Amino acid sequence: MFVDSHCHLDRLDKSPEALRETLDFARRRGVEHFLCVSVSVNDYPMMVETVAEFDDVSVSCGVHPLHQDEACSYEALLAAASDDKVVAIGETGLDYYYSADTREVQVQSFIDHIRVANETGKPLIIHTRDARQETIELLKAHLAPGTQGVLHCFTEDLAMAEAAIELGFYISLSGIVTFKSAAELQEVAKAIPLERMLIETDSPWLAPVPYRGKPNQPGYVVEVAEFIANLRGISTKALAEATTANFYRLFSLATSTEKVASA
Repeated sequence: MFVDSHCHLDRLDKSPEALRETLDFARRRGVEHFLCVSVSVNDYPMMVETVAEFDDVSVSCGVHPLHQDEACSYEALLAAASDDKVVAIGETGLDYYYSADTREVQVQSFIDHIRVANETGKPLIIHTRDARQETIELLKAHLAPGTQGVLHCFTEDLAMAEAAIELGFYISLSGIVTFKSAAELQEVAKAIPLERMLIETDSPWLAPVPYRGKPNQPGYVVEVAEFIANLRGISTKALAEATTANFYRLFSLATSTEKVASA
């Protein structure tokens, strides 16, 4: 069974019925759980309402680095992220590729998210682009012992992946790894320890080959898994089992529907 460790179900631009069909398609392909990730605390209540009927969907709470026009105070973030429904903090991080002009605001927001993760004991979901050194430096400076997280939709180099893993973080790979232009990332996918890997779609963006250029959806996490398994010379089943176990280890507040059914 697979897990889509990072998707934006509230951004799929689908009616409630169409969203149900999309998730049913993913379930038929063996996807057992979905983590719907917040990009705005302001939109968090609506996101929760969108996925409330689905027992196999968990949610995070945070402010994406490219949504700093919706930045909130540490106190507001802590209040929202303390909701029992929230299994993770973020996504947060630094993006100097698209928005270097908001650098100071991004840094403060990132620090606030790290502090909230420390306070709540919930893992961080980190977006990082063109900010390798500063991302790692801020984590080293502000992480409390035991606070973990994931670098999601990873597109950086092996050195950064290894630095994050040393801090207790996981590396999540998306459909980008299937692109012909992603040779360096494919080497990362082969090199990192399997016990520190997650897979995701980041849907509705970044659909993997052979769906590249089309709207992405959680069911396509299977193609991500198949591609990485082939790179590593292991079975898709082994890749799926490892990344699913990793997901529940990191996001311990996310409940496996299989566990619930067998309880």
